Amino acid sequence: MFNVFLKAGNPKNFSLVFTFIVSFLLIINFLFFHFINLPVIIWIAIIILEIICIYFLFKKIIVRFIYDKIRLIYKNIATKRLGDDKQPIQEWVKGDVLTRVQQDVERWLDLKNIEIATLKELENFRKDFLANVSHELKTPLTTLQGYVDTLIDGAITDPEVNIKYLQRSSFTIERMIAMVEDLETITKLEQNADPLYIKKFDFIALAKEVIDMMELKANTRNIQINIQNHASIPVYVLADKEKIRQVLVNLIDNSIKYGKQYGKTIIKIYYFEQNLLIEVEDNGIGMDEIHLQRIFERFYRVDKSRSREVGGTGLGLAIVKHIIEAHNQHINVRSKVGVGTTFTFTLPLAQ
Repeated sequence: MFNVFLKAGNPKNFSLVFTFIVSFLLIINFLFFHFINLPVIIWIAIIILEIICIYFLFKKIIVRFIYDKIRLIYKNIATKRLGDDKQPIQEWVKGDVLTRVQQDVERWLDLKNIEIATLKELENFRKDFLANVSHELKTPLTTLQGYVDTLIDGAITDPEVNIKYLQRSSFTIERMIAMVEDLETITKLEQNADPLYIKKFDFIALAKEVIDMMELKANTRNIQINIQNHASIPVYVLADKEKIRQVLVNLIDNSIKYGKQYGKTIIKIYYFEQNLLIEVEDNGIGMDEIHLQRIFERFYRVDKSRSREVGGTGLGLAIVKHIIEAHNQHINVRSKVGVGTTFTFTLPLAQ
C-alpha cells in the first residue's frame, strides 16, 4: 500500500500513509500491552519513540521523493535547453538542486520580462511607423488629388494652368517615389538584404564629387561647401563607396535645407587611431538638445511645418545611421540653436 501511494506521486497521499502507519502501530502496541506486563510509562515512552522514528524516516522518504522528482524535471528542462539527453543527472545537477532550480527560474523570468518589454517596444514602434507613413503619404496624395481634380474640372484646356499643374503633380509623384525608395533602402539595410561592397577608395575624391553634385542646389541658397583639414595627398578608407556617397549626399543636403542664406557647410577630416573621423558642419538654424536623441528616427522632424516646406522624405538621417552602423562605425550629432549642427562619423582607414 505504501508503494502505491508513492507511485501515485500525489503529496496529499503522504499524510494518509503516515496516519495509517501510526494507527497500525498504536493497535499493535495496544495488543502487546495486554500480553506483556510492562509499566504504562514504559509503553508510552515506546510509543512516543516509535512515532518520532517513523516521523523522521517518513520525512526523509518524502524529501528524497520530492528531490528525485525535481531532479528528473530539471534534467528534462536542461536536456531540452541544451539538446543533449545522454549525460547523467549528476552532470546536470550538482549541489543544492532547489537553489539551482530557483536560479534558473529567476533567470527565465528575467529573460521573459526582457522579451515582453522588447515585444512591447516593437509593437509601439510598428504603430508609430504605420502612423508616420500614412501621415507622410497623405499630404502628397491629397495635393496630387487636388491637382488632378482641378484638371478634370476643366483646367486641362487652360494653357496657363494645365502644364503648371501637371508639373506639380509630377513633382509630388517623384516625392512619393523617393519616400518609397528610401523605405525600401532602410528595410534592406535592417534585413542585411543589401550587402556592403567594401573596397579601398579615396575619401577626399569622393567628397569632391558629392560637392560638385550638390553645388547647384547649394547655390540656390548661396551656401558654400568646402573641405578642410586635409593634405593634397589622397586619404584612403575601406568602405562601401556608393553607400558612403549616399551618406555624404544626405548630410550635405540636410545642411543646405536647414542652413542660413549665405551660409557655409564644411567637411572636416581627422585621423583617429585606425579610423578617419569625418565632420559635416554647418552654421544653420541648429536645434535644441532635446531633439538630438531622436534625430535619426524615421520621419522625425524638429520643425514639422518647416521640414515639409523644404521637402525631403524624413528618412535621410535614418538611412545615414543604418549605413554607418552597417560598417560597424558610429555617428553622432551636436547642435545649438542659431549656431549650427555638426554630424560626426568614422570610417576605417585603409592600410
